[in-house]
Amino acid sequence: MTTSTSPETGALPAQEAPIDAADGHGKLFRDARNRLNKAIQYFPISPDVEEQLKYPKSSLAVSVVIRMDNGSRRAFKGFRVRYDDSRGPTKGGIRYHQSVNLDEVMALAFWMTFKCAVVGVPYGGAKGGICVDTKELSKTELERLSRTYIEQIADMIGPEVDIPAPDMYTNEMVMGWMADQYNRIKRGKYPGVITGKPLALGGSLGRTDATGRGGVNVLRRLEEHLQIIPEKTTVAVQGFGNVGYHCARLLHDAGYKIVAISNSEGGIYDPSGINPYPMKEWEQTHKEVLAGGPTLGGKHQVISNEDLLKLPVDVLVPAALENQITINNAHEIQARIILELANGPTTTGADVILEQKGITVIPDILANAGGVTVSYFEWTQNQTGYYWEVEEVNDRLQKIMEKAAVNVWQTMKEHKCDMRTAAYIEALKKLSEAIEAHGTRYYFNLP
Repeated sequence: MTTSTSPETGALPAQEAPIDAADGHGKLFRDARNRLNKAIQYFPISPDVEEQLKYPKSSLAVSVVIRMDNGSRRAFKGFRVRYDDSRGPTKGGIRYHQSVNLDEVMALAFWMTFKCAVVGVPYGGAKGGICVDTKELSKTELERLSRTYIEQIADMIGPEVDIPAPDMYTNEMVMGWMADQYNRIKRGKYPGVITGKPLALGGSLGRTDATGRGGVNVLRRLEEHLQIIPEKTTVAVQGFGNVGYHCARLLHDAGYKIVAISNSEGGIYDPSGINPYPMKEWEQTHKEVLAGGPTLGGKHQVISNEDLLKLPVDVLVPAALENQITINNAHEIQARIILELANGPTTTGADVILEQKGITVIPDILANAGGVTVSYFEWTQNQTGYYWEVEEVNDRLQKIMEKAAVNVWQTMKEHKCDMRTAAYIEALKKLSEAIEAHGTRYYFNLP
């Protein structure tokens, strides 16, 4: 087993997360459950509800064996977890990354359960992934990997059961292959089985930038509460992929000053401001190297991902991997606001430090729920066969995200808690209603 550090986090890769001997669960999943435990202190729930949310509904680990272009066979570890389906079919992305492991997938499925609930989308939570470095695969190998993975999990998914979507290092092309493979296996046409597909295969307009746009919707709705003026607000974005880029460009368009961006290769910092549009073009043509790219001021400094987190900015946007802000660096965070567009970028230990420093954290289960919301729109369009214009998609997304943002803010004020706990409370209200609708021990008059 390798002990090299992750280029994204500087910590041990997630597959080496220690497993708890008592329950078989790794640190990331137990860390995720700690957030629920904190919310329950403010919003007590029925023991029946707590028991149902304790473990995933189902977990599947598979071996994805494909023929490589050189004729050899290679096996990859794959996973799919359905956490809870009390509020509807489960929903969650599929990520391709060398850090993917069961602990991570369980935590992501857990977060997705609460994410869907906090914005009111009628889904439960799920997640999937394959432990692979996609940069080592050819396009034909990537297609074979994607199709074989669906063959392995086909009995676990379906448009009324579990609906995958894209995530890290998967895109609409990959989703198209997966949807096609499912149709072949089931011998029919089921466009609603997977979302994030190409438009020609039943995808939705507005899906590509939905996660970043949803985060911007939340931040902009809370501008008055957060006492920020776009033209006087500096932003650093960690992660310049699909989510981080669209967040950066939308904030740039709204007048915010983007002063730092980074990707897996490192980052750049320019206090005079960075235009994300030409920077994205530069990154795509220079093998993800940001240094030397065009900036507005031309005075950029080359920095690391870790350096970016500590910059003196107003808003910090972690949009890369989980566990970026930890007890080891939380004391050095200078941002006044953190907009979490990645899943689980902040550990529970770091939360305590950030709260003590007076930093407002807009939590992932609210901030990055735009993706699953527009995936819901895509699924709805697939089920009805009626498709919306992009303006309608964006308008519907904005209404949902802004309503959820206001609800969470009001709950935070009501319970005098941090914003993350408030988001979990909002989600718990909806989950409790769904679970209790089937009856609890109190209904059946049991002790």
